Amino acid sequence: MAQGHKFQDLEESGETLVAFINSSQPDKLRRVNDEHLTLFEQHTETTKTATQILQELAQIEESASRRLLDKEEEKKQKQTELDDLEEQLKQCTARSQISDSELQLLQRELEHLRCAENDLESLQNEVDEDTTEVIPSAVYVAQVYYLITKIKWEYDTQPNILKGVHYGADLATPINIDTSTRSRRNVSNQLWGFVSTKF
Repeated sequence: MAQGHKFQDLEESGETLVAFINSSQPDKLRRVNDEHLTLFEQHTETTKTATQILQELAQIEESASRRLLDKEEEKKQKQTELDDLEEQLKQCTARSQISDSELQLLQRELEHLRCAENDLESLQNEVDEDTTEVIPSAVYVAQVYYLITKIKWEYDTQPNILKGVHYGADLATPINIDTSTRSRRNVSNQLWGFVSTKF
């Protein structure tokens, strides 16, 4: 029943449509058809233009994306170079500080050596003055000892060895005493034994 109504409605619509077409003027329909074709062509042209614009926009976006990626890569490389330069700067700064410290230490050592050199010069001057006064007096004392004891000493011996020659009235007696094996008193008594008590 319901299908019958639908078919009847469809049939009526078809008849109405046919009646409308038959009642319409062909010129008017052609004009509407031409307008419709013109509109369709404009729509097609607009679609082409829009498609071309979208393609160009996509190419621009792709090119911009590539440039952006290239810039990001370049930025990473520059950052790496900057990090390397900062590390080199830190190392150079550390080496410079070490060099400065070593230079200060060397300057202090140089100053210390200069002071030591001045002290040595002063000491050398004092020794020279003392030598000028003491050595002649030491020579004088040694000559006096020789005149009294008649013993001539050898001075290039080991520290614990006494070597020399006693020139007595009749003969010369060699002296060779190892002081490490004898007491000081014994050595003194032996040496005094060479001295003549006759004046």
